[in-house]
Amino acid sequence: MTEKEKVQKVAKDTGWIWKNLLLGVAFVLVLGILTAWALGLITRHGKVVKTPDFSSLTVAEAQELASRSHVSVKVVDSVFVRRLAGGVVYRQQPKAGATVKKGRSIFLTINSVVPRKVVMPNLFGYSVTEARSELRNRGLNLGRLNYVRDMATNNVLGQNCEGREVKAGDMVVSGSVIDLVAGVGEQDNQTSIPKITGMKYVNAIDALHERFLNVGKATFDANIKTYADTMNAVVYKQDPAGAGRNLGANVNFSLTLDPSKLPAK
Repeated sequence: MTEKEKVQKVAKDTGWIWKNLLLGVAFVLVLGILTAWALGLITRHGKVVKTPDFSSLTVAEAQELASRSHVSVKVVDSVFVRRLAGGVVYRQQPKAGATVKKGRSIFLTINSVVPRKVVMPNLFGYSVTEARSELRNRGLNLGRLNYVRDMATNNVLGQNCEGREVKAGDMVVSGSVIDLVAGVGEQDNQTSIPKITGMKYVNAIDALHERFLNVGKATFDANIKTYADTMNAVVYKQDPAGAGRNLGANVNFSLTLDPSKLPAK
């Protein structure tokens, strides 16, 4: 083989190698593009929507709204809330306004049409703190704390529902408010008032109960009309605002949905 033929052969072999390398690179690129396209179809990449607010809607209304919003709904649980109409949505997950992929299922908890009943526990001899925890575990709510003279402060002496004594073992509607009669000693009758401005309604009530105080009058702005509005309202004024008070004293507060009403921090 002449020198010229050798050079031509080397050039031919080198060209073949580069050609195969380029074909390999092209194949990898095409495969990557096709894979990304397929994943996009499967995961609906880039096709997202905002979760609508289903609160206070019936299941049929929620299904209709879900269809228009390119999501679906599934009822997964129920509760009983006295102030909410039966059969309407009480809670949803993900929450309203969350970004989700099209076709995502939104899980709904609805308000039961038929009240569920639970067994009333025996709270006699419990501390108020222990009784409050036990009520919550049973799906019941602590109402007013009514104090009477006794040797042991914050010792539960009575339990009432809707103005009548309720005994251990009685069946009561889930979500019922239970008022407690508790003892208070002559030398141990003071508590401090927490700052509840900026707190939501339920959190404000909890904060007062933790200090053994009662809700006096809760005043809501005129635009707070639904149960959902009530739960989202925030305390912007309280009376009294501080200092010590007797156990069981009332604290009044006002609630709003307008953040501009909140006092400066």
